[in-house]
Amino acid sequence: MTFQREYPAQPVVGVAGIVIRDGQVLLVRRGKSRMQGQWSIPGGCLELGETIKQGVEREMREETGLEVRCITMVDAVDAIDRDDSGRIRFDFVILDYLCEWLRGEAASSSDAAGHAWVLESELAGYQVDEVAAEVIRKAFRLHRELEQRR
Repeated sequence: MTFQREYPAQPVVGVAGIVIRDGQVLLVRRGKSRMQGQWSIPGGCLELGETIKQGVEREMREETGLEVRCITMVDAVDAIDRDDSGRIRFDFVILDYLCEWLRGEAASSSDAAGHAWVLESELAGYQVDEVAAEVIRKAFRLHRELEQRR
């Protein structure tokens, strides 16, 4: 069964992984889709039969080449775009997870035009959607809390 991302019949579930390593978060620059050219959290669509965590880990392998382990959910966000006539063109529910890097070095997939490891203080210098930027800042806070507990 396939689904339609553009002009869908119902919301599409997206999953994304936030990897913070050495004080930096991994961002990808979108090479395709509605966000072409923007920097964002790596991720994609959940596949039929996958758990959310399996989907995040698969998407991270496919999109960045990294092997990760999901730690905890950071946020769930709506990404709804309407066309000029008001018709819903995109409708994603995106589940963002903080992930632990296990192995691999970041590489851009065919869907990405690039990747970068970015300090929290450098986020403003990247073209990151404000909702995604807030999720990333929340992930940094959560990461710091988890590190203090260790």
